[in-house]
Amino acid sequence: MRLTREKTVRLSHRIIDFLVSSPAVDFVEDRDTIRTEIVNILTALLKTEEQVDADVRAKISSQKKEILEGSEEWDILYRKYYAEALKRLGVAEVHAHR
Repeated sequence: MRLTREKTVRLSHRIIDFLVSSPAVDFVEDRDTIRTEIVNILTALLKTEEQVDADVRAKISSQKKEILEGSEEWDILYRKYYAEALKRLGVAEVHAHR
């Protein structure tokens, strides 16, 4: 998923707002430092997701048989290879429909 820097920053502000409103959260760093780290984490995760997507697409296109994107077979392979890649990275699979 592509997010602009502006959207990532906006999301980080919403996360901070949520954390501030939670009585179970105590800040040990100032909010801007935490917000900046949230932006860094989100950016790194999005870059990883883009790389996994590119790797999965390359793996599908390297099949001996041509598999057309958008076909049921392509979608099944994409989900399978994507889940395998996340597992290799140690990332919990997110159940989202593509």
